[in-house]
Amino acid sequence: MQTNFTPEQLLDPGVKESEKILRKCVHCGFCTATCPTYVTLGNELDSPRGRIYLIKDMLENGRAADEQVVKHIDRCLSCLACMTTCPSGVNYMHLVDNARAHIEKTYKRPMMNRLTRALLAFVLPYPGRFRLALTAAKLGRPLAPLFKSIAALKPMAAMLELAPKSVPAKSRFAEPGSHMPETSKKGRVAILTGCAQPVLRPGINEATIRLLTRLGIEVVVPKGERCCGSLVHHMGREEEALEDARRNVDVWIRELDTGGLDAIVITASGCGTTIKDYGYMLRLDPDYKDKAARVSALAKDITEYLAALTLPELKEPAGLSVAYHSACSMQHGQKITRQPKDLLRTAGFVVKDPAEGHLCCGSAGTYNIMQPEIARTLRDR
Repeated sequence: MQTNFTPEQLLDPGVKESEKILRKCVHCGFCTATCPTYVTLGNELDSPRGRIYLIKDMLENGRAADEQVVKHIDRCLSCLACMTTCPSGVNYMHLVDNARAHIEKTYKRPMMNRLTRALLAFVLPYPGRFRLALTAAKLGRPLAPLFKSIAALKPMAAMLELAPKSVPAKSRFAEPGSHMPETSKKGRVAILTGCAQPVLRPGINEATIRLLTRLGIEVVVPKGERCCGSLVHHMGREEEALEDARRNVDVWIRELDTGGLDAIVITASGCGTTIKDYGYMLRLDPDYKDKAARVSALAKDITEYLAALTLPELKEPAGLSVAYHSACSMQHGQKITRQPKDLLRTAGFVVKDPAEGHLCCGSAGTYNIMQPEIARTLRDR
């Protein structure tokens, strides 16, 4: 793709990186076949290629984002299926992230939209606040049908409908500390506690820690860790995301330098995709770029880490068939496709691939709140 940025524009690091990415695009349109929003809506501007044109026009002309650009960028799930499909290696992830940051700086959203996004950024990355919000949602749930009938309040209705009827008790496994191996020590890892997962599904990390300690791995839950930053990062709130990243980098480097780490294990693939990108996100920060690169190199999805361990032999097959639908951030963001299925087979399951397994389920972080109609359509499909 030909670009016409001025030398002055290219002094901006975000614009300079975007220009490199734009030049790789050859307009082939392969990305449209695997884009969930294009498949659902049939609008070229809701395809990666269409969004690339919108972003190019906006950045090249040095203008603020407008309503049309915001509408179509907001509809992007960041599933990154386009990056798996693209034959030219276009890094759509970094391009759309830069566009979102530009939108956040230059576009004034309608008031209710601003309030909803601010509420999500204030609540979701903080487990204590999130737990309180879910408790309060029980009182607000009867209002969901009313909110659903008002366009500006549809995200609020989606929040109330998605809130679980009960919230699991706080897990001791989410508290800072070290979980020692049950057998002779074979390794030491830190585990990401995260923000939403320990509130909604604490059993995931509990099971992970039990399994790893059984296999001889010491598991550390570091003190001071916080949200990985992906929730605000995908809202274009870049400074908040970078602060989260810096805080986590400091925490993990401290663990690495004091006790040593074989890996930083992550059980939520969206978080893993972001943490593996810390080196890029903090590349312009002289105090953090090297430390962030070390952290990104250590980050491993739990399936990646388990695949490198010697697992006990199976005594008796489970005799069950399972369909495995990979998270988009796993298969497209981290390019991890084989390990999860291999682990399931090792555990004795017959693994089946669902039709259209490359398409997003529609959840995508806060997407099912901000774009509930498209999210439901993808979920049903």
